[in-house]
Amino acid sequence: MEPVPHILVVDDDREIRDLLSKFLERQGMRVTAARDAKEARKVWPLGRYHLVVLDLMMPGESGLDFARWVRTQGDTPIVMLTAMAEETDRIVGLELGADDYLGKPFNPRELLARIRAVLRRVSGEGGTAAAKEAQAKAIRFGGWLLEPARRRLQSPDGVEVPLTGGEYELLQVMVERPNRVLTRDMLMDLLRGRQAGPFDRAIDVAVSRLRRKLEDDGRNPSLIKTVRGGGYVLAATVEKG
Repeated sequence: MEPVPHILVVDDDREIRDLLSKFLERQGMRVTAARDAKEARKVWPLGRYHLVVLDLMMPGESGLDFARWVRTQGDTPIVMLTAMAEETDRIVGLELGADDYLGKPFNPRELLARIRAVLRRVSGEGGTAAAKEAQAKAIRFGGWLLEPARRRLQSPDGVEVPLTGGEYELLQVMVERPNRVLTRDMLMDLLRGRQAGPFDRAIDVAVSRLRRKLEDDGRNPSLIKTVRGGGYVLAATVEKG
């Protein structure tokens, strides 16, 4: 029997906390709510959280600082809530390893869809049995080893390199489509099921972060290359099995 998802909602707006708590609980989830980062730190040891819904603009310790702290505790997925004007904070949040974001004001049903999508990606659910078996096979590219069954990346030197949920999903999308130009819209759609806006740098940030993990020089990358006016391409031979 699958465990009930335990969601930590961190937002200084009481109406939003109450709304999300009641709404997500009606959807069969367990919710713990905190009014700020200080309270969230206190309740953190009290439960194993499957995902954090985090407002970036809070009094006291900011959502960005709390997201940075969450990353020191493990790879718990984070869905950020941001005002649409806070593009810089949103980009920084993605650089810290947040898995998705949603601008305020938002529709609770859209947030629910984002939460479920992130939880599915993290748990590896979905797809046919044949697809799951194919995804479980080890993947080798450019000297690197990706183990989908364990969601683990190993360097050519045999060192395990930790990946956030978003970094892992981006890498998996690219190794499944090697030597093929993937536009930003295609990547956004494959990763989050929506198209990127004209000023949406989420994909660029994610690629930059993944390059750092792969020790791929951003100024002269050899693995993930930039196609001017096109997007990105994984320039490597991929072997499965």
